Amino acid sequence: MAQQAYMTETDNGGSGPEHSRTRIRRLMNRLGKRLFAGWRGDRRVWRRGTVLAALAVMTALVMVSHAQIPNVVGNLGSLIETFLPWLGACVPVLLVLALVRRSATALIAVLLPAIVWLNLFGGLLGDKAGSGGDLTVATHNVNADNPDPSGTARDVAASGADVLALEELTTSAVPVYEKALASTYRYHAVEGTVGLWSKYPVTGVRAVDIKLGWTRAMRATVTTPAGQVAVYVAHLPSVRVKLEAGFTARQRDKSADALGEAIADERLTRVVLLGDLNGTMNDRALNGVTSQMRSTQGAVGSGFGFSWPASFPMARIDQIMVKGIEPESSWTLPRTPSDHLPVAARMNVNADTSS
Repeated sequence: MAQQAYMTETDNGGSGPEHSRTRIRRLMNRLGKRLFAGWRGDRRVWRRGTVLAALAVMTALVMVSHAQIPNVVGNLGSLIETFLPWLGACVPVLLVLALVRRSATALIAVLLPAIVWLNLFGGLLGDKAGSGGDLTVATHNVNADNPDPSGTARDVAASGADVLALEELTTSAVPVYEKALASTYRYHAVEGTVGLWSKYPVTGVRAVDIKLGWTRAMRATVTTPAGQVAVYVAHLPSVRVKLEAGFTARQRDKSADALGEAIADERLTRVVLLGDLNGTMNDRALNGVTSQMRSTQGAVGSGFGFSWPASFPMARIDQIMVKGIEPESSWTLPRTPSDHLPVAARMNVNADTSS
């Protein structure tokens, strides 16, 4: 009777989960036998694939020692650091080639870049977002050639941001953005090609000299319910990748240093930087800024948060960074007619960050 009840309860003479695990195990065994058919007894499995193994080791070394790659020729170090996460794409390619080549040496070597990549970027794969925060900010390079500035403004304002920064503003488009955002943001200021819109009072507005000869950065004090915050908006010079000159970023690097100096001289203890920095957090050229501020995406974001180009994001060059403020969550916003994605973050202005 007990045997009958047990058979009726499980339907198949065994527990459901155990039966599923058995089927998966069988499928994996079959797959393994097919993939590695003929490997046993093949004396060349350790001798084949030495070139693939060398490529795997080189990929791992580049990731481990990227900071030591010099910028002397074409700013090669900065170029690699800009797209550093994408070196992880080499791992599955090398893995498939190792299997096709039937090389045990290459298979083992592929573990090196896989482990290094996970050590560098594995922490970004989880969702670290919190649920708190008392201030939401957003930033967007709207693109000077944006065909629908009014629609773009409404889309970004729909994020619920309390403070919004826009970059690459043209003289003709500024009135359009001002009109479209007037109902959401009571306060705003524009300096050169960058602007700041806020639901809270904005004072102490001034241009920030980033050694360009024209204004692409600004600073303002935003008085939030939780206290005063110094907000910087910046659009650093663009970089170019050219065959004859490599990664041309000298002006960007010079402007990054100037911006870092301005932030270091800031008297308020709570600082937020919003803008298009034309560089990633891995790029050593931005050390003047990144050494003293935290990336909200790196701290509390989910994934890499790539923002450019909008059609197929490959790098996060649009940044939200904080100092003296605790970030809670960070994310990218839906695409607009711009070639950049907007990015947003929520933070706790009142948090004690001294520890």
